[in-house]
Amino acid sequence: MTDGVRNVETALSSFSEHWQPHRLTSVNDYDVKVVKLQGEFVWHTHPDTDELFMVVRGELTIQLRDGDVVLGPNDVFVVPKGVEHCPRADEEVHAILFEPQGTVNTGDAGGDRTAHLQELD
Repeated sequence: MTDGVRNVETALSSFSEHWQPHRLTSVNDYDVKVVKLQGEFVWHTHPDTDELFMVVRGELTIQLRDGDVVLGPNDVFVVPKGVEHCPRADEEVHAILFEPQGTVNTGDAGGDRTAHLQELD
């Protein structure tokens, strides 16, 4: 069965905008999202859910109030629910996010960086 097969690199090469998550697939009630990141995002929390980051390419800094976590290719980090964080990518980063369906990228912060989840072609 190959109908559900998705390639991460192909998916990431299909768009160019930063901080705009695209659904790679879904599993149970979770979305697996691919995203390109560059610059600094907004400080925010997800009060009801953890957030998993996996870096595919580049170096991503997850700023936390008590210190930064730096991720390189193939590194995974889970931001626990309710923990304030601010992702930062000095150079373009390709990443995978794993979150419950309906999770908003800006969490409780809202604002003009809030992006609606896009579908891949």
